[in-house]
Amino acid sequence: MESEIKGPGASPAKVKQTSGFLMSIVRTLSASADFEQREKEKARIEKAFKASDKQLGDLVKENYQDLTSILSSFSGISDKVNESRDKIKKIKDDLSSCKTLLHCKRDELRRLWIEGVEQKTISSLLDQIEQVKSVPDKLDGFIAKKHYLNATNLIVSAVTKLESNLSGVEALRDLKVEIIARKDRMHEILIDELNKQIYTVSSQASLSRSGSGRRGEMNPRAMLEAAALQNSGGLVKSDSDLSEDYLVDPVEDPQKFIAILIESLFILRKIPEAAEAIKMRMHPELIAIVARASNQVANSIGNQGENLMTQYQPRQLLELLEIIFTQFRSVASIHKVVLHNLHCVIKSGVYIKSEYMYTMKDVWSKIQAVLQLLLSEYLDVRNTEKSRQQAPSSFDEPNMDIGIYFTKKKSSQKSKKLSLFRFDASIHALSTNSYVEDTRHFESELFGEGTVHIDAPKHVFVCKPSDDNVKAIYKTVQCFIKEIEASSELEPSTSSLHEFVKDFIEKIYLGHIHFVVSNNINLATKGFDALRNVIDHKTQKELGVPRPLLQSTVTVDRSVLELKELMTDLPDYADQFLNMICNVLRGYRDTCHSAYRGIVQYDADEKRVISAMWAKDEDISRFLRSLPSWRTLQPTDGQELNRTVCSEEEIRTLNSKEAVILITNLSSEEAFIPQHEIITDVTQMRTVANVHESLEWFSARLKNFSVTKVSQAKNYLAVDSPLYDEAPTVQPKTLESLNGLVKDFQDLAEICLLLLHLEVRVHCFYYLMPVAKQSNYAGPIDDLDPDSNVLKLNKDLTSMEEVLSQSLQPKKFKYIFESLGYLVASILMNSMQFIKKINENGIKKMCRNLFAIQQNLTNITMLRESDLDHARQYYELLYLNPNDILTSIAEKGPQFTNSEYCQLLNLYHRSHYTTEPSVVDAHMQRLREVMEKGQNETV
Repeated sequence: MESEIKGPGASPAKVKQTSGFLMSIVRTLSASADFEQREKEKARIEKAFKASDKQLGDLVKENYQDLTSILSSFSGISDKVNESRDKIKKIKDDLSSCKTLLHCKRDELRRLWIEGVEQKTISSLLDQIEQVKSVPDKLDGFIAKKHYLNATNLIVSAVTKLESNLSGVEALRDLKVEIIARKDRMHEILIDELNKQIYTVSSQASLSRSGSGRRGEMNPRAMLEAAALQNSGGLVKSDSDLSEDYLVDPVEDPQKFIAILIESLFILRKIPEAAEAIKMRMHPELIAIVARASNQVANSIGNQGENLMTQYQPRQLLELLEIIFTQFRSVASIHKVVLHNLHCVIKSGVYIKSEYMYTMKDVWSKIQAVLQLLLSEYLDVRNTEKSRQQAPSSFDEPNMDIGIYFTKKKSSQKSKKLSLFRFDASIHALSTNSYVEDTRHFESELFGEGTVHIDAPKHVFVCKPSDDNVKAIYKTVQCFIKEIEASSELEPSTSSLHEFVKDFIEKIYLGHIHFVVSNNINLATKGFDALRNVIDHKTQKELGVPRPLLQSTVTVDRSVLELKELMTDLPDYADQFLNMICNVLRGYRDTCHSAYRGIVQYDADEKRVISAMWAKDEDISRFLRSLPSWRTLQPTDGQELNRTVCSEEEIRTLNSKEAVILITNLSSEEAFIPQHEIITDVTQMRTVANVHESLEWFSARLKNFSVTKVSQAKNYLAVDSPLYDEAPTVQPKTLESLNGLVKDFQDLAEICLLLLHLEVRVHCFYYLMPVAKQSNYAGPIDDLDPDSNVLKLNKDLTSMEEVLSQSLQPKKFKYIFESLGYLVASILMNSMQFIKKINENGIKKMCRNLFAIQQNLTNITMLRESDLDHARQYYELLYLNPNDILTSIAEKGPQFTNSEYCQLLNLYHRSHYTTEPSVVDAHMQRLREVMEKGQNETV
């Protein structure tokens, strides 16, 4: 029953549980004293047994197939186990019998084993001999396919065999010598290939990456960082990484190929020699890159190389440098790969010392040396140093007086030795000079050592060597210098290339620029007629100016423009160039002031003409600048001031105030205005007008430049400015000096215009004051022609009109001559007090004077000049007697002022010999009454 409960395949734990259950049942039955209770327990157990037996039957019925399969498999396994037991027993018996038999033939077996070993060794030696014999052919195949690691392993293993196992084979002596010799030359092939990968392949790959548009299409710094990161993390010296696939071209993966070359040199134990060879060939290989790039640029231009040397095309030099920089970056990147692999083999090698290696500082040092040679040729350093003029040492100081270049040079007292004849223009001299110029570049180190290989191209010039080439290349070179310093972990501005560029600019170029600018300005401003020469119509049209400008002003402006461009091209030296600009402007300002004083100053005691003194007078100048006529000349927000801001009456009042000031100062009973206190030469007035137009145009251009530089300086001084890295470094003090110079030019231009405005009016006083004081207006009937001074004034005004109309803009010409009729009328009306007597003929003569002036002014200003009609009406009142004049005032109202009527009545009484004071007093009393009545009625 227990076996039935357990069943086949029951687990030990289950069997133990079942046995414990049966034992508990037995203890229950045996412990029960009551038969009936035992029967009940028995019945319960039987019932449970039947239920479990039924359940077991159901399970067997359900899993019959599985159970049958399990039993069948168990039966087969049991048979195989029994069969295997029988075989093992048989093998044990056979081994025992074999052991017995072998023990009997031990010596014979030992002999056969020894013979087998000998045969195997001979066969191995024969195989090795066959392998060694095929080494040269295999080596050539590996080298042809550039599988250098396989070639190195092959030749090293071959030499090892020949020097160990096959050392006694006399038939292999010649082959041994050949293979050892090839092993000794193997490292040279590897070094040549390594240099080819560093310089030739990398430079060509960099050009293919950059494409045709080499300017700004890739970020060299980013490329360099990516290459360094890739090199540091992707190259690990291991057999798996450096295995070569016969079906793959190893050159397709340059970094792995370089690692293979280094590993091959390591296997050959030639790492120190390779490092030394790399260091020795850096300089010539870099020069070869420069030569190839030069030929590439020259071929892309499509001209003959020898013709490019005579063409000033700095953009071609910039293109050449961009190509060279791109290739040098790639060379440096490959050197990082080489150094990484060299350090890997140094760590694993026991015979290599780190002092044999080179560093990236050595690479960048050689690159800088080659670039210095290249820049020395294209910046023409040697010839510039020999031929440049010695400039003052303080050329860039703000307090330098550049005016010394404008002064007249003293003639040398020593007589110069003059040669009788020269051969400079002979055919022989010309051909010799041409040959020397064409072959000059072969004398330099750059061109002398550039031929590393036989087929290497010769260096050709892509543009004319000139120190001005620095303008086009400075920014690009500075960016590359920053890359060098960052890659070499140097302090900023400490690299040798930076020192070279800095020394060239500070010691050569700045002095050259200063000399050229000073010489140009000196040529434009020296001589007596320097400030009279104006530009031609073609230049005037190019500049877009309405009136001629002084040639000297245009020359100075061009020099300033060149210096402004240099500030942009060489931003690190912007402050020096701005100082030059200030010095140039300061000198030209002094020149203009000297020329102005030469025109308006007539005495050694600095006595000046009247108009110049008034133009410099603060009160008069302030008043003239406050007039509407002056304010219309000043641009406001790009537009002229509207003339309607003042009414005609207000303008007339202001003009009358100007006339009163002039009459008060110039119309007196003292002597007339001396001739030397006016400008009698109209050409000088033309010069003043030209100076005004030129300086006004020049100051406007300078003002725009000054405002731009001030804004850039503010941005530069701001810490968070986005232009911090681009803005030129200029000092605020220099900008203030520039603004002051701009104001000086603007003030001088305004003074010149005020001078012309006042000079024309002083001329009117000069000619019209004698008209009343010296002329006879009580003459005979035939003396009716205009006064000679009036005719002279008309002629003078006409001459000034012809000169100023060509030199001044229309609005300024109008400013000079407008309200002149009012002034003339006021002068002649005020001059009535100086006329002793007048008759009808004299009245007609004065009216003809007024008419002649009116006609001339009308032709000049194209206006009616009604103020002269007013003056003529004033003199025509002399036809009436005092009673009629007073009656007219009472009926029509006053047309003139009280003082003018008083002068009129006094002249009438003087002309008609009225001696009784009572009559004169009566007329004056009635005049006061009439004027007061008229004023009351007006109120």
